[in-house]
Amino acid sequence: MIKLFGLDVELKLIIVPFVYIIIGIISFTVLKKIISKLVDKRNLKGEKKQRINTLKVLIINIIKYLIIICVILAILSVFGVNVKSIVAGLGIGTAVIGLAFKDLATDLIAGFSIITEGEYEIGDTIEVDGFMGEVTFIGLRTTRIRNFKGATKIIANHYMDNIINYSENNSLAVIDVLIAYECKEEDIEKAFEQLKERLSGKIPNATGELEVWGVNSLSDSGLVYRVVVETESMKQFATERFLRKEIKKEFDKSKIKIPYQQIEVHNGK
Repeated sequence: MIKLFGLDVELKLIIVPFVYIIIGIISFTVLKKIISKLVDKRNLKGEKKQRINTLKVLIINIIKYLIIICVILAILSVFGVNVKSIVAGLGIGTAVIGLAFKDLATDLIAGFSIITEGEYEIGDTIEVDGFMGEVTFIGLRTTRIRNFKGATKIIANHYMDNIINYSENNSLAVIDVLIAYECKEEDIEKAFEQLKERLSGKIPNATGELEVWGVNSLSDSGLVYRVVVETESMKQFATERFLRKEIKKEFDKSKIKIPYQQIEVHNGK
């Protein structure tokens, strides 16, 4: 017995709970390292790697919650609480807790469904309710999405519906080029052929060859040609910037005019 705040307290009531907590922390740390090593050894790439990483996060979260529950029950038993009766009463308790924490239970079920069905994974670019960004975390309760500005949105899993996933397929870089009407068609086609030849195999993030789809529309000031190339998922924006610069270089060299607005001022006499 020892004195604590003027009260006689058994030494085991202080030491044993700390021991259980330390054992819980050590167990979680060891299991987490084992799972991480098992995943890293597989050397997976692409979609499979994303799915395994997502499952790893889910398994680690489940282990964490199980260890916390076990430690709490072990500590309660030290203080003389009948743990067996608690476990036996989980049936009724679960029903009460389910009603009190309906949204939490829905989040957990939705989180498990998201992982198993592979609707999206860590590293995917998705859009939810107008917010688009990269999935940085999938937990049992919430999903975190970070947009290109660095803002992170945390969404409860049961709200993760009507999702647009941009990472499942390749993207398409699309450039609409305005060309003056007075330019000859054969000169335009020749310039595009030279552009395709010069950029063959050199377009960043491209998964295919540059294609010229031809005249897409007729505007007030010129012909609108459409140029496209298939790219890696969500890499089309960088590719489009690169192509605009290269198209401008090629048109300057080939004397192809890109029309622009001009203002004529007449001095009345």
